[in-house]
Amino acid sequence: MHPQPHTRWQHHASLTGSMILGEPARTAAPRTRSPLSVPSPTAPTTGITIYGCERDEAVLFREMAPRLGVALTITEAAASETNIDLASGNQCISVGHKTEIADPTLLALSHAGVRYISTRSIGYNHINVEYAESLGITVENVAYSPDSVADYTLMLMLMVIRNAKTMIRRADVHDYRLHEARGRELRDLTVGIVGTGRIGAAVIDRLRGFGCRILACDNRPTASVDYVPLDELLRHSDIVTLHTPLTPETHHLLNRRRIQQMRPGAVIVNTGRGALIETEALITAVESGGLGGAALDVLEEEEGIFYADCSDKPIESSLLPRLQRMPNVVISPHTAYYTDHALSDTVENSLINCLKFESRERHG
Repeated sequence: MHPQPHTRWQHHASLTGSMILGEPARTAAPRTRSPLSVPSPTAPTTGITIYGCERDEAVLFREMAPRLGVALTITEAAASETNIDLASGNQCISVGHKTEIADPTLLALSHAGVRYISTRSIGYNHINVEYAESLGITVENVAYSPDSVADYTLMLMLMVIRNAKTMIRRADVHDYRLHEARGRELRDLTVGIVGTGRIGAAVIDRLRGFGCRILACDNRPTASVDYVPLDELLRHSDIVTLHTPLTPETHHLLNRRRIQQMRPGAVIVNTGRGALIETEALITAVESGGLGGAALDVLEEEEGIFYADCSDKPIESSLLPRLQRMPNVVISPHTAYYTDHALSDTVENSLINCLKFESRERHG
């Protein structure tokens, strides 16, 4: 498990009211597709080390780097004390979100001269940002298309209220009966949005077309919907979807007490971070019939399991197998963000963030 996350955008506020933060956009606002800026021939070349780089990311990095005047060092390995030498001579590095960047690694990076980390994610819970800052390292996230996660969230909502998991499993064994497969329609339901930042707002935009009632909870109301305190949202919502960052204040935001407050038969959708939910309490509520189900793209204990082929080895989690056995719980491996458009945004903005930092350093 990750340690309690550290972020510069923590807000110490009571969560019994509407004190939920939508995910921040710490970098430039998302841009429409446009040609990349081409540096002049005399522009200095910036060296950037890319850690935890998947193959599809590497293709995009190599395509974009020459036009931005960037010299890349790319490795599939996550940043660690054993590969610090790959960052030698580079002030800026880019890291993935799939592996925690441990404090000793941050210390080693600072000794190697790294002054800036761009994480290719919106969340920071895999990096101790406060400790990094104490070492003189700035950490920033990237902006990418919120549509990727918003689309996926709607898909998960529809899957869980239409019993898609059970239907698909039966169809796979040629059982085409409709017994106990009757679903519900979104227009008849109330959907509660926890966190109305860029992704939460995009979910709201999509829900309007379904004609459902929408409630929201956020300490920075921005959308044209009914904002209510969290406890009230939980009591009145048939679907609760989470779009708030993971911070010490939001860790186990949906704990046992709050889950017990939810409307009988309600479902939870989580495309944010796994630890927003007290998973043991969720399992108990689904097993008892108090909750109608869940759709989870993120999960506590996912590290070391998601993004790996575990088909020929035991799952080192007490939670995941229990959830997967439930017919009314949909699990996917932290993939909501993973579209061609969002991936391109992520790679491009990670490079641009590094270049902006280098420019600030040069020009004071």
